[in-house]
Amino acid sequence: MSASPEERAVEARIVSRLHRLYGDVVGERTARRLLARLARHERRGALGDPRARRLPFDQRDVVLITYGDSLRREPDPPLAALRGFVRARLRGLVSTIHLLPFFPFSSDDGFAVIDFERVDAALGTWQDVEALGRDVRLVFDFVLNHVSSASPWLESYLRGERPLCIAVEPETDLSAVTRPRALPLLTAFRRPDGSPVHLWTTFSADQVDLCYAEPDVLLAMIEVMLGYVARGAAMLRLDAVAYLWKEIGTSCIHLPQTHEVVRLLRDVLDWVAPGVALLTETNVPHAENLSYFGDGYDEAQLVYNFSLPPLCLHALHRGEATHLTRWAAGLASPSPATTFFNFTASHDGVGVRPLEGLLPTAEIEALADLARERGGRVSLRRLPDGGERPYELNVTYVDALRGGRDPRGDAHHVPRFLASQAVALSLPGVPALYIGSLLGSRNWQEGVERTGAPRAINREKLALDDVERELADPGSLRARVFSGLTRLLAVRTAQPAFHPGAAMEVLALDPGCLALWRRGSGQSLLCLINVSDRPVALSLPAKARGMADLLDGPAPDARGRLTLGPYAVAWLSA
Repeated sequence: MSASPEERAVEARIVSRLHRLYGDVVGERTARRLLARLARHERRGALGDPRARRLPFDQRDVVLITYGDSLRREPDPPLAALRGFVRARLRGLVSTIHLLPFFPFSSDDGFAVIDFERVDAALGTWQDVEALGRDVRLVFDFVLNHVSSASPWLESYLRGERPLCIAVEPETDLSAVTRPRALPLLTAFRRPDGSPVHLWTTFSADQVDLCYAEPDVLLAMIEVMLGYVARGAAMLRLDAVAYLWKEIGTSCIHLPQTHEVVRLLRDVLDWVAPGVALLTETNVPHAENLSYFGDGYDEAQLVYNFSLPPLCLHALHRGEATHLTRWAAGLASPSPATTFFNFTASHDGVGVRPLEGLLPTAEIEALADLARERGGRVSLRRLPDGGERPYELNVTYVDALRGGRDPRGDAHHVPRFLASQAVALSLPGVPALYIGSLLGSRNWQEGVERTGAPRAINREKLALDDVERELADPGSLRARVFSGLTRLLAVRTAQPAFHPGAAMEVLALDPGCLALWRRGSGQSLLCLINVSDRPVALSLPAKARGMADLLDGPAPDARGRLTLGPYAVAWLSA
């Protein structure tokens, strides 16, 4: 059977990308190997024209970010306990679960992967993953930049069997390399004969970078990706993808080859499973982050909205939304096939590199001081001149939004936190909630002390029975946060104006208020969020008169005036 025009177009894109990555001879040989593999793969969905596609998401889509063992209940496997909680508490409110790495690992809570193709036995089995996938869509973490130092892949490299890693002489000048950590870039290992070799380790000595300049590495990782698709992944998160390709003498971040690899992965998915989306994780300044949309059709369908968490934190502690409003006014995805992944918290901390160019350096340093005052830590990155600068605030988002140093004396704590979540729920994109935020989790100081890892502060594993007891107490912090968030979700999912592709207009009504018009499918929605601890009196546009608050707050009067209480949220609709 002859190939269709769509198939020929995808094949041509794949071949041309591999030629650009590896040259004509090696690129052609690599393309033949890859296309032969794809020809044997079961296709999920019609190819079609990528530029005619639209996002497979709507206003009902909300993502829960969680580890497979964030919730535990004996004797069930953690993945089964998670499924039970989702079915009992989140049905109709969460459409998708981002399962953080659930593979055997050696460190970094899963991000130093030993085996990409097995489920960590401590969490459950592939059957448990697939059972969860029958209730919700699943996002898999595709940890494609590095492997664990305990991986058989590294052992194979050290034995000289496979060219998988990047060896560099320790005297090589690597000062141009962008560093996300204040740690050595090279780590010494020993071959079986005892000879030393220094390998590239961007993130830690236990996370050894893969060498994508070797076609075998690229093909092996595409095999891993195809396995995830076959196991039911609806979305793939490309972890640390910005650092994928290394070229000594450059910054080794966002290199053209890295973007070419992302485009190639998109082409492969266009062939085997056009409905599977790519989500890029690039904790970098905003303009750099947006580059992973490509032209709107050839790279990721979603990018993390990394500037949102620190900007929202800044607005709520300053009590004014000027910087947040200005940034939101410039938000735009390049096509109907792309959108933002809106979040305020994740398994990592709050990155502050995305504030570069948006806030003065002094304001960024002030956020770092605030995190420390709230019991958090501040992770640093190494600069080319040898200096250090804040990279990430390691603190739960719940504790980051306490109003003072005394955790018992802030009456606005929960409303302030819920206002932050309303910002993420109101902006264009697909909203994502970290399980720690959903459950009102506090700083886990014991985890930091036990592991020595600042990020552990936000990665506590919870006994599900204890969580349920706290949720049953309406006065507990967990219950107040959870009930407030689930109420917002229940209202949001019913509003067509919250479709990721619905239009947004940002209004400047008051420095203490973020104001957004959302319009879609015949609905107009005015989102108002008071980011201050004072009442805000607003004069609304004439078209807002007669609107009612979907959250049961007061409606504007006949002259369009409305007063929002401290940290109040209003979603007004006709």
